[in-house]
Amino acid sequence: MKVWIEKINNANSLEELESLRVDTLGKKGVLTKEFAKLKTIPNEEKKAFAQNLNEQKIALNEAIDTKKEVLEKEALNKKLESEIIDVTRFNNELSCASVHPVIDTMDRIITYFQNLNFAVEEGPLVEDDFHNFEALNLPKYHPARDMQDTFYNKDFTVLRTHTSPVQIRTMLSQKPPIRMIAPGTVFRRDFDLTHTPMFHQVEGLVVDSADKISFANLKHVLVEFLQHMFGEVEVRFRPSFFPFTEPSTEVDISCVFCKGDGCRVCSHTGWLEVLGCGVVDPNVFKAVGYENVSGYAFGLGVERFAMLIHNIGDLRSLFESDLKLLGQFK
Repeated sequence: MKVWIEKINNANSLEELESLRVDTLGKKGVLTKEFAKLKTIPNEEKKAFAQNLNEQKIALNEAIDTKKEVLEKEALNKKLESEIIDVTRFNNELSCASVHPVIDTMDRIITYFQNLNFAVEEGPLVEDDFHNFEALNLPKYHPARDMQDTFYNKDFTVLRTHTSPVQIRTMLSQKPPIRMIAPGTVFRRDFDLTHTPMFHQVEGLVVDSADKISFANLKHVLVEFLQHMFGEVEVRFRPSFFPFTEPSTEVDISCVFCKGDGCRVCSHTGWLEVLGCGVVDPNVFKAVGYENVSGYAFGLGVERFAMLIHNIGDLRSLFESDLKLLGQFK
């Protein structure tokens, strides 16, 4: 037995140790063969013989377990040494973070309107039907509700489809005059190259006495704003329809890529649609209890602006956290 324990203590690998375990304790091992002799030993000698074999078995198992623990630690250390990384081989220059293009664009828009004395207002992401639809001249039967791919909740609330409810909440809590923008996250059930289920809007609202607000005021503000964001571009206003404004217009700028000559981005028209606007519909003022006032409103998608400013082809890439993409905006 001492010979086997010495062999176990001198084993140089887990494989050699396992071989010794089989030779001693396996089905055909030396100790197993000794236990088989119990059949032929006289009864009065069996107890002492079996006790001696059990003591040898315990000694062998303890020696094997102790040696196995040592060899496993040695094997682990060898593996760690072979996989060691020399961190001095890598460039230790610190990488500066950058602002996400959507956040950067949002900040630029907010700063611009704050400099024009617009207040920044916020509201809840989960809205009720009144604030998200009815107060904005979208009663339950109105076909324009189909324009909104809405996320409905079981309690009949919705994830807001625009930041216009913030305008309603502001008018319900304040009296004119009002100059405000409502930046924030909105949700619609849509997902493709130019749409995502969650995106960002900035909407603006100006309300004052009826003799102080006109479409000309709105046009002047938006032309100055768009040229601030995109440089020397042409701006045009096209008649359109929005339930909460009348008259309503879509606003286009001359294509920032082809300078109006026509390209794939602008569908060879020379124009890019960037926002919608209009004079606030009287039914909206009626819903909030305003009388003898006038106002204008506008709304834009922040991702749309970011894509045009930074020449990003796929809206979805703004939400994929691709470091190669984001690293371009340092």
